Amino acid sequence: MFESLSEKLQGVFQQLSRKGKLTEEDVDRALREVRLALLEADVHFRVVRDFVARVREKAVGVEVLRSLSPAQQVISIVHDELLELLGSTSELIVSSSPLSVYMLVGLQGSGKTTTAAKLALVLRKQARLPLLVAADPQRPAAVRQLEMLGEQVEVPVVGQPGADPVATCRDGVAEARRLGKRAVILDTAGRLQTDEGLMEQLEAIKAAVRPTEILLVADGATGQDALKVAEEFHARLGLTGAILTRLDGDARGGAALSLRAVTGVPIKFMGVGERMEALEVLHPDRLVSRILGMGDVLSLIERAQENVDLTRAQDLPKKLRTGSFDLEDLLDQFRQLRRMGPLDQLLALVPGMGRAARGPEAAAGEQDMRRMEAIILSMTPGERKRPDIIGGSRRRRIAKGSGTGVSDVNRLLNQFRQMQQLMKGVAGGRGAKKPGGIDLNRLFR
Repeated sequence: MFESLSEKLQGVFQQLSRKGKLTEEDVDRALREVRLALLEADVHFRVVRDFVARVREKAVGVEVLRSLSPAQQVISIVHDELLELLGSTSELIVSSSPLSVYMLVGLQGSGKTTTAAKLALVLRKQARLPLLVAADPQRPAAVRQLEMLGEQVEVPVVGQPGADPVATCRDGVAEARRLGKRAVILDTAGRLQTDEGLMEQLEAIKAAVRPTEILLVADGATGQDALKVAEEFHARLGLTGAILTRLDGDARGGAALSLRAVTGVPIKFMGVGERMEALEVLHPDRLVSRILGMGDVLSLIERAQENVDLTRAQDLPKKLRTGSFDLEDLLDQFRQLRRMGPLDQLLALVPGMGRAARGPEAAAGEQDMRRMEAIILSMTPGERKRPDIIGGSRRRRIAKGSGTGVSDVNRLLNQFRQMQQLMKGVAGGRGAKKPGGIDLNRLFR
Protein backbone atom coordinates (compact mmCIF):
# COMPACT_ATOMS: atom_id res chain seq x y z
CA MET A 1 0.00 0.00 0.00
CA PHE A 2 1.49 3.36 -1.13
CA GLU A 3 4.86 1.63 -1.58
CA SER A 4 6.25 4.14 -4.10
CA LEU A 5 5.04 7.19 -2.18
CA SER A 6 6.30 5.77 1.10
CA GLU A 7 9.74 4.97 -0.31
CA LYS A 8 10.14 8.43 -1.87
CA LEU A 9 9.05 10.29 1.27
CA GLN A 10 11.35 8.22 3.44
CA GLY A 11 14.21 8.97 1.03
CA VAL A 12 13.56 12.70 1.38
CA PHE A 13 13.55 12.50 5.17
CA GLN A 14 16.76 10.47 5.23
CA GLN A 15 18.51 13.19 3.24
CA LEU A 16 17.26 15.81 5.70
CA SER A 17 18.45 13.75 8.66
CA ARG A 18 22.02 13.70 7.35
CA LYS A 19 22.25 17.49 7.31
CA GLY A 20 21.95 18.25 11.02
CA LYS A 21 21.04 21.95 11.02
CA LEU A 22 18.68 22.96 8.22
CA THR A 23 18.38 26.12 6.15
CA GLU A 24 15.31 27.40 4.34
CA GLU A 25 16.93 26.20 1.12
CA ASP A 26 17.21 22.68 2.55
CA VAL A 27 13.53 22.69 3.47
CA ASP A 28 12.49 24.07 0.07
CA ARG A 29 14.56 21.43 -1.72
CA ALA A 30 12.98 18.67 0.38
CA LEU A 31 9.47 20.02 -0.15
CA ARG A 32 9.99 20.03 -3.92
CA GLU A 33 10.69 16.31 -3.66
CA VAL A 34 7.64 15.83 -1.43
CA ARG A 35 5.52 17.73 -3.96
CA LEU A 36 6.73 15.54 -6.84
CA ALA A 37 6.13 12.36 -4.81
CA LEU A 38 2.54 13.38 -4.03
CA LEU A 39 1.79 14.39 -7.61
CA GLU A 40 3.20 11.09 -8.91
CA ALA A 41 0.91 9.30 -6.44
CA ASP A 42 -1.95 11.14 -8.21
CA VAL A 43 -2.90 13.32 -5.26
CA HIS A 44 -5.04 16.21 -6.51
CA PHE A 45 -2.84 19.16 -7.53
CA ARG A 46 -4.78 21.67 -5.40
CA VAL A 47 -4.42 19.40 -2.39
CA VAL A 48 -0.66 19.09 -3.04
CA ARG A 49 -0.24 22.84 -3.47
CA ASP A 50 -2.04 23.68 -0.22
CA PHE A 51 -0.33 20.83 1.66
CA VAL A 52 3.18 21.91 0.70
CA ALA A 53 2.38 25.56 1.50
CA ARG A 54 1.18 24.66 5.00
CA VAL A 55 4.19 22.44 5.70
CA ARG A 56 6.63 25.12 4.52
CA GLU A 57 4.97 27.80 6.63
CA LYS A 58 5.47 25.71 9.75
CA ALA A 59 8.83 24.16 8.81
CA VAL A 60 10.81 27.36 8.20
CA GLY A 61 10.02 28.83 11.58
CA VAL A 62 12.94 29.78 13.83
CA GLU A 63 11.96 27.22 16.48
CA VAL A 64 12.23 24.43 13.89
CA LEU A 65 15.41 25.44 12.07
CA ARG A 66 17.28 26.10 15.32
CA SER A 67 16.00 23.03 17.16
CA LEU A 68 18.28 20.14 18.11
CA SER A 69 16.66 17.81 15.55
CA PRO A 70 15.12 19.94 12.78
CA ALA A 71 14.67 16.98 10.41
CA GLN A 72 12.48 15.22 12.97
CA GLN A 73 10.50 18.42 13.40
CA VAL A 74 9.84 18.55 9.65
CA ILE A 75 8.79 14.91 9.62
CA SER A 76 6.43 15.61 12.51
CA ILE A 77 4.90 18.53 10.59
CA VAL A 78 4.39 16.37 7.48
CA HIS A 79 2.83 13.69 9.68
CA ASP A 80 0.38 16.15 11.23
CA GLU A 81 -0.57 17.69 7.88
CA LEU A 82 -1.25 14.24 6.36
CA LEU A 83 -3.50 13.54 9.34
CA GLU A 84 -5.29 16.82 8.69
CA LEU A 85 -5.90 15.74 5.09
CA LEU A 86 -7.46 12.44 6.09
CA GLY A 87 -9.43 13.74 9.06
CA SER A 88 -10.42 11.61 12.02
CA THR A 89 -11.67 8.02 12.00
CA SER A 90 -15.25 7.99 10.73
CA GLU A 91 -17.23 4.97 11.89
CA LEU A 92 -20.42 3.66 10.33
CA ILE A 93 -23.51 5.48 11.53
CA VAL A 94 -25.91 3.27 13.48
CA SER A 95 -29.57 4.20 13.17
CA SER A 96 -31.56 5.03 16.29
CA SER A 97 -34.20 2.60 15.02
CA PRO A 98 -33.52 -1.16 15.24
CA LEU A 99 -32.50 -1.37 11.56
CA SER A 100 -29.62 0.48 9.85
CA VAL A 101 -29.72 0.64 6.04
CA TYR A 102 -26.43 0.95 4.12
CA MET A 103 -26.76 1.76 0.43
CA LEU A 104 -23.67 1.03 -1.69
CA VAL A 105 -23.26 2.96 -4.95
CA GLY A 106 -20.51 3.21 -7.52
CA LEU A 107 -19.38 2.51 -11.05
CA GLN A 108 -19.33 -0.93 -12.58
CA GLY A 109 -16.06 -2.72 -11.93
CA SER A 110 -15.21 -0.86 -8.72
CA GLY A 111 -15.62 -4.02 -6.60
CA LYS A 112 -19.00 -3.04 -5.15
CA THR A 113 -20.56 -6.50 -4.89
CA THR A 114 -17.48 -8.01 -3.26
CA THR A 115 -17.28 -5.02 -0.92
CA ALA A 116 -20.94 -5.53 0.05
CA ALA A 117 -20.07 -9.06 1.22
CA LYS A 118 -16.93 -7.87 3.03
CA LEU A 119 -18.95 -5.19 4.83
CA ALA A 120 -21.55 -7.81 5.75
CA LEU A 121 -18.79 -9.89 7.35
CA VAL A 122 -17.63 -6.85 9.36
CA LEU A 123 -21.18 -6.31 10.62
CA ARG A 124 -21.70 -10.01 11.37
CA LYS A 125 -18.58 -10.04 13.54
CA GLN A 126 -20.09 -7.09 15.40
CA ALA A 127 -23.27 -9.16 15.98
CA ARG A 128 -25.24 -6.69 13.83
CA LEU A 129 -27.20 -9.51 12.07
CA PRO A 130 -26.88 -8.16 8.50
CA LEU A 131 -28.92 -8.97 5.39
CA LEU A 132 -27.64 -8.49 1.84
CA VAL A 133 -29.97 -7.21 -0.90
CA ALA A 134 -29.06 -7.87 -4.54
CA ALA A 135 -30.44 -4.82 -6.36
CA ASP A 136 -28.39 -5.00 -9.57
CA PRO A 137 -30.71 -6.38 -12.29
CA GLN A 138 -28.54 -5.14 -15.15
CA ARG A 139 -25.38 -7.19 -14.76
CA PRO A 140 -25.67 -10.88 -15.73
CA ALA A 141 -25.38 -13.25 -12.76
CA ALA A 142 -25.01 -10.34 -10.29
CA VAL A 143 -27.60 -11.87 -7.96
CA ARG A 144 -25.93 -15.27 -8.08
CA GLN A 145 -22.52 -13.71 -7.40
CA LEU A 146 -23.82 -12.00 -4.27
CA GLU A 147 -25.51 -15.22 -3.15
CA MET A 148 -22.21 -17.10 -3.44
CA LEU A 149 -20.37 -14.38 -1.52
CA GLY A 150 -23.15 -14.36 1.07
CA GLU A 151 -22.61 -18.09 1.62
CA GLN A 152 -18.90 -17.45 2.24
CA VAL A 153 -19.57 -14.85 4.93
CA GLU A 154 -22.65 -16.68 6.27
CA VAL A 155 -25.04 -13.80 5.60
CA PRO A 156 -28.45 -14.32 3.88
CA VAL A 157 -29.16 -12.68 0.51
CA VAL A 158 -32.49 -11.60 -1.00
CA GLY A 159 -33.21 -10.43 -4.55
CA GLN A 160 -34.34 -11.79 -7.90
CA PRO A 161 -32.68 -11.44 -11.34
CA GLY A 162 -34.46 -8.90 -13.52
CA ALA A 163 -36.58 -7.48 -10.69
CA ASP A 164 -37.21 -3.75 -10.31
CA PRO A 165 -34.33 -2.41 -8.17
CA VAL A 166 -36.47 0.10 -6.26
CA ALA A 167 -39.03 -2.57 -5.33
CA THR A 168 -36.21 -5.00 -4.51
CA CYS A 169 -34.62 -2.56 -2.06
CA ARG A 170 -37.97 -1.68 -0.48
CA ASP A 171 -38.89 -5.36 -0.10
CA GLY A 172 -35.39 -6.20 1.18
CA VAL A 173 -35.63 -3.63 3.96
CA ALA A 174 -39.10 -4.92 4.88
CA GLU A 175 -37.76 -8.50 4.96
CA ALA A 176 -34.86 -7.44 7.20
CA ARG A 177 -37.32 -5.90 9.66
CA ARG A 178 -39.47 -9.05 9.57
CA LEU A 179 -36.45 -11.24 10.31
CA GLY A 180 -35.29 -9.01 13.16
CA LYS A 181 -32.06 -7.99 11.41
CA ARG A 182 -30.13 -4.98 12.64
CA ALA A 183 -28.44 -4.02 9.36
CA VAL A 184 -29.22 -4.33 5.66
CA ILE A 185 -26.76 -3.70 2.81
CA LEU A 186 -28.12 -2.68 -0.60
CA ASP A 187 -25.88 -3.69 -3.52
CA THR A 188 -27.16 -1.32 -6.23
CA ALA A 189 -26.40 -1.39 -9.95
CA GLY A 190 -23.26 0.18 -11.36
CA ARG A 191 -22.53 1.56 -14.80
CA LEU A 192 -19.47 2.05 -16.96
CA GLN A 193 -19.99 5.77 -16.40
CA THR A 194 -22.38 7.88 -14.38
CA ASP A 195 -25.51 8.58 -16.42
CA GLU A 196 -28.88 10.21 -15.86
CA GLY A 197 -30.81 6.94 -15.80
CA LEU A 198 -28.57 5.48 -13.11
CA MET A 199 -28.77 8.57 -10.95
CA GLU A 200 -32.56 8.74 -11.18
CA GLN A 201 -32.78 5.09 -10.21
CA LEU A 202 -30.50 5.63 -7.21
CA GLU A 203 -32.45 8.72 -6.18
CA ALA A 204 -35.65 6.65 -6.28
CA ILE A 205 -34.07 3.97 -4.07
CA LYS A 206 -32.91 6.65 -1.64
CA ALA A 207 -36.43 8.09 -1.44
CA ALA A 208 -37.99 4.63 -1.00
CA VAL A 209 -35.81 3.29 1.82
CA ARG A 210 -34.26 6.44 3.38
CA PRO A 211 -30.83 4.83 4.01
CA THR A 212 -28.82 5.45 7.15
CA GLU A 213 -25.70 5.81 5.02
CA ILE A 214 -24.97 6.15 1.30
CA LEU A 215 -21.47 4.81 0.72
CA LEU A 216 -19.55 5.24 -2.52
CA VAL A 217 -17.41 2.25 -3.48
CA ALA A 218 -14.55 3.54 -5.64
CA ASP A 219 -11.44 1.93 -7.09
CA GLY A 220 -8.58 3.58 -5.20
CA ALA A 221 -6.12 2.66 -7.96
CA THR A 222 -7.82 5.02 -10.42
CA GLY A 223 -6.42 8.11 -8.71
CA GLN A 224 -8.13 11.38 -9.53
CA ASP A 225 -10.81 9.66 -11.60
CA ALA A 226 -12.20 8.39 -8.30
CA LEU A 227 -12.50 12.01 -7.13
CA LYS A 228 -14.56 12.97 -10.18
CA VAL A 229 -16.88 10.03 -9.58
CA ALA A 230 -17.23 10.95 -5.91
CA GLU A 231 -18.11 14.55 -6.76
CA GLU A 232 -20.82 13.47 -9.23
CA PHE A 233 -22.42 10.95 -6.88
CA HIS A 234 -22.17 13.34 -3.93
CA ALA A 235 -23.90 16.15 -5.86
CA ARG A 236 -26.88 13.93 -6.68
CA LEU A 237 -27.19 11.63 -3.66
CA GLY A 238 -25.45 13.30 -0.74
CA LEU A 239 -22.83 10.69 0.13
CA THR A 240 -22.11 10.04 3.79
CA GLY A 241 -18.88 8.13 3.24
CA ALA A 242 -16.66 6.20 0.85
CA ILE A 243 -14.98 2.82 0.65
CA LEU A 244 -11.80 2.69 -1.44
CA THR A 245 -10.97 -0.70 -2.94
CA ARG A 246 -7.76 -2.24 -4.33
CA LEU A 247 -5.39 -0.37 -2.07
CA ASP A 248 -3.33 -3.50 -1.39
CA GLY A 249 -1.07 -3.15 -4.43
CA ASP A 250 1.38 -0.41 -5.32
CA ALA A 251 -1.46 1.76 -6.57
CA ARG A 252 -1.02 5.48 -6.88
CA GLY A 253 -3.58 5.81 -4.11
CA GLY A 254 -3.92 9.57 -4.48
CA ALA A 255 -7.68 9.32 -4.00
CA ALA A 256 -7.16 8.20 -0.40
CA LEU A 257 -5.21 11.37 0.38
CA SER A 258 -7.42 13.70 -1.66
CA LEU A 259 -11.01 12.55 -1.38
CA ARG A 260 -11.95 14.14 1.92
CA ALA A 261 -10.18 17.42 1.10
CA VAL A 262 -11.82 17.70 -2.33
CA THR A 263 -15.35 16.42 -1.60
CA GLY A 264 -15.69 16.57 2.18
CA VAL A 265 -16.71 12.90 2.15
CA PRO A 266 -14.88 10.76 4.75
CA ILE A 267 -13.30 7.43 3.80
CA LYS A 268 -14.71 4.81 6.16
CA PHE A 269 -13.10 1.59 4.90
CA MET A 270 -10.20 0.42 2.70
CA GLY A 271 -10.16 -2.76 0.65
CA VAL A 272 -6.68 -4.26 1.08
CA GLY A 273 -6.96 -7.67 -0.59
CA GLU A 274 -9.19 -10.28 -2.16
CA ARG A 275 -9.98 -12.19 1.03
CA MET A 276 -13.37 -11.53 2.61
CA GLU A 277 -11.56 -10.33 5.75
CA ALA A 278 -9.54 -7.77 3.76
CA LEU A 279 -11.69 -4.73 4.54
CA GLU A 280 -10.18 -2.40 7.12
CA VAL A 281 -11.59 0.59 8.94
CA LEU A 282 -9.59 3.63 7.83
CA HIS A 283 -7.68 4.89 10.85
CA PRO A 284 -5.91 8.02 9.51
CA ASP A 285 -3.17 7.94 12.15
CA ARG A 286 -2.33 4.33 11.29
CA LEU A 287 -2.35 4.95 7.54
CA VAL A 288 -0.06 7.96 7.89
CA SER A 289 2.32 5.89 10.04
CA ARG A 290 2.46 3.27 7.29
CA ILE A 291 3.13 5.87 4.60
CA LEU A 292 5.97 7.38 6.63
CA GLY A 293 7.50 3.96 7.36
CA MET A 294 6.59 3.92 11.04
CA GLY A 295 4.56 0.70 10.87
CA ASP A 296 1.12 0.02 12.32
CA VAL A 297 1.38 -2.11 15.45
CA LEU A 298 -2.26 -1.62 16.48
CA SER A 299 -3.57 -3.05 13.20
CA LEU A 300 -1.14 -5.97 13.53
CA ILE A 301 -2.45 -6.69 17.03
CA GLU A 302 -6.05 -6.51 15.83
CA ARG A 303 -5.34 -8.97 13.02
CA ALA A 304 -3.74 -11.34 15.51
CA GLN A 305 -6.69 -11.09 17.89
CA GLU A 306 -9.14 -11.84 15.08
CA ASN A 307 -7.24 -14.76 13.55
CA VAL A 308 -5.18 -16.43 16.28
CA ASP A 309 -6.75 -19.19 18.38
CA LEU A 310 -6.20 -17.94 21.94
CA THR A 311 -6.52 -21.41 23.49
CA ARG A 312 -3.80 -22.81 21.25
CA ALA A 313 -1.70 -19.70 21.76
CA GLN A 314 -1.85 -20.23 25.53
CA ASP A 315 -0.78 -23.88 25.11
CA LEU A 316 2.18 -22.96 22.90
CA PRO A 317 4.62 -21.80 25.65
CA LYS A 318 4.01 -25.02 27.59
CA LYS A 319 4.73 -27.14 24.49
CA LEU A 320 7.90 -25.19 23.79
CA ARG A 321 8.97 -25.51 27.41
CA THR A 322 8.39 -29.28 27.58
CA GLY A 323 9.75 -30.02 24.11
CA SER A 324 6.40 -31.41 22.89
CA PHE A 325 6.09 -28.84 20.08
CA ASP A 326 5.88 -30.93 16.89
CA LEU A 327 5.38 -30.45 13.16
CA GLU A 328 1.60 -30.52 13.59
CA ASP A 329 1.94 -27.46 15.82
CA LEU A 330 4.24 -25.78 13.30
CA LEU A 331 1.66 -26.39 10.55
CA ASP A 332 -0.99 -24.81 12.76
CA GLN A 333 1.22 -21.74 13.25
CA PHE A 334 1.62 -21.39 9.48
CA ARG A 335 -2.15 -21.54 9.00
CA GLN A 336 -2.86 -18.97 11.69
CA LEU A 337 -0.24 -16.66 10.21
CA ARG A 338 -1.75 -17.08 6.74
CA ARG A 339 -5.19 -16.11 8.07
CA MET A 340 -3.69 -12.80 9.19
CA GLY A 341 -2.85 -11.93 5.58
CA PRO A 342 0.05 -12.04 3.10
CA LEU A 343 3.52 -11.86 4.62
CA ASP A 344 4.40 -8.59 2.86
CA GLN A 345 1.32 -6.91 4.38
CA LEU A 346 2.24 -8.14 7.86
CA LEU A 347 5.85 -6.94 7.51
CA ALA A 348 4.60 -3.52 6.40
CA LEU A 349 2.80 -3.20 9.75
CA VAL A 350 6.02 -3.74 11.73
CA PRO A 351 7.95 -0.50 12.45
CA GLY A 352 11.14 -0.34 10.40
CA MET A 353 10.20 -3.30 8.17
CA GLY A 354 8.58 -1.36 5.33
CA ARG A 355 11.58 -1.82 3.03
CA ALA A 356 11.70 -5.56 3.76
CA ALA A 357 7.98 -5.82 2.94
CA ARG A 358 8.67 -4.33 -0.50
CA GLY A 359 11.78 -6.40 -1.17
CA PRO A 360 12.26 -9.89 -2.59
CA GLU A 361 12.72 -11.32 0.92
CA ALA A 362 8.97 -11.09 1.64
CA ALA A 363 8.05 -12.97 -1.54
CA ALA A 364 10.74 -15.55 -0.85
CA GLY A 365 9.49 -15.96 2.72
CA GLU A 366 5.96 -16.53 1.48
CA GLN A 367 7.20 -19.20 -0.96
CA ASP A 368 9.28 -20.89 1.75
CA MET A 369 6.29 -21.04 4.07
CA ARG A 370 4.09 -22.57 1.37
CA ARG A 371 6.82 -25.11 0.57
CA MET A 372 7.20 -26.13 4.22
CA GLU A 373 3.44 -26.37 4.59
CA ALA A 374 3.25 -28.70 1.57
CA ILE A 375 6.03 -30.88 2.98
CA ILE A 376 4.33 -31.24 6.38
CA LEU A 377 0.97 -32.01 4.73
CA SER A 378 2.67 -34.88 2.85
CA MET A 379 3.66 -36.51 6.14
CA THR A 380 1.56 -39.00 8.08
CA PRO A 381 0.18 -37.94 11.48
CA GLY A 382 2.78 -40.17 13.12
CA GLU A 383 5.62 -38.54 11.21
CA ARG A 384 4.43 -35.07 12.23
CA LYS A 385 4.37 -36.15 15.87
CA ARG A 386 7.74 -37.93 15.73
CA PRO A 387 9.88 -36.49 12.91
CA ASP A 388 12.85 -38.51 14.16
CA ILE A 389 11.33 -41.63 12.53
CA ILE A 390 11.57 -40.07 9.06
CA GLY A 391 14.35 -41.99 7.31
CA GLY A 392 15.59 -41.97 3.73
CA SER A 393 12.66 -43.78 2.09
CA ARG A 394 10.12 -41.68 3.99
CA ARG A 395 11.91 -38.48 2.96
CA ARG A 396 11.79 -39.51 -0.70
CA ARG A 397 8.06 -40.28 -0.40
CA ILE A 398 7.36 -36.94 1.34
CA ALA A 399 9.36 -35.04 -1.29
CA LYS A 400 7.46 -36.71 -4.12
CA GLY A 401 4.08 -36.10 -2.44
CA SER A 402 4.80 -32.42 -1.82
CA GLY A 403 6.33 -31.68 -5.22
CA THR A 404 9.63 -30.70 -3.63
CA GLY A 405 13.11 -32.23 -3.40
CA VAL A 406 14.64 -34.42 -0.73
CA SER A 407 16.99 -31.52 0.05
CA ASP A 408 13.93 -29.37 0.89
CA VAL A 409 12.64 -32.05 3.26
CA ASN A 410 16.09 -32.36 4.87
CA ARG A 411 16.30 -28.59 5.29
CA LEU A 412 12.89 -28.42 7.01
CA LEU A 413 13.71 -31.28 9.39
CA ASN A 414 17.11 -29.80 10.25
CA GLN A 415 15.64 -26.35 10.89
CA PHE A 416 12.88 -27.85 13.03
CA ARG A 417 15.41 -29.89 15.05
CA GLN A 418 17.54 -26.79 15.65
CA MET A 419 14.46 -24.84 16.71
CA GLN A 420 13.50 -27.56 19.21
CA GLN A 421 16.99 -27.58 20.70
CA LEU A 422 17.05 -23.80 20.87
CA MET A 423 13.68 -23.61 22.64
CA LYS A 424 14.61 -26.35 25.09
CA GLY A 425 17.81 -24.50 25.94
CA VAL A 426 16.00 -21.20 26.48
CA ALA A 427 13.22 -22.80 28.54
CA GLY A 428 15.65 -24.85 30.60
CA GLY A 429 18.00 -21.94 31.29
CA ARG A 430 21.05 -23.93 30.26
CA GLY A 431 22.80 -21.06 28.55
CA ALA A 432 21.83 -22.15 25.05
CA LYS A 433 23.68 -20.26 22.39
CA LYS A 434 22.93 -19.45 18.81
CA PRO A 435 25.72 -19.92 16.26
CA GLY A 436 28.23 -17.18 16.91
CA GLY A 437 28.20 -17.57 20.69
CA ILE A 438 25.23 -15.34 21.63
CA ASP A 439 24.03 -16.19 25.13
CA LEU A 440 20.26 -16.51 24.82
CA ASN A 441 19.81 -16.40 28.60
CA ARG A 442 21.02 -12.80 28.43
CA LEU A 443 18.76 -11.98 25.52
CA PHE A 444 15.68 -13.27 27.33
CA ARG A 445 16.63 -12.11 30.84
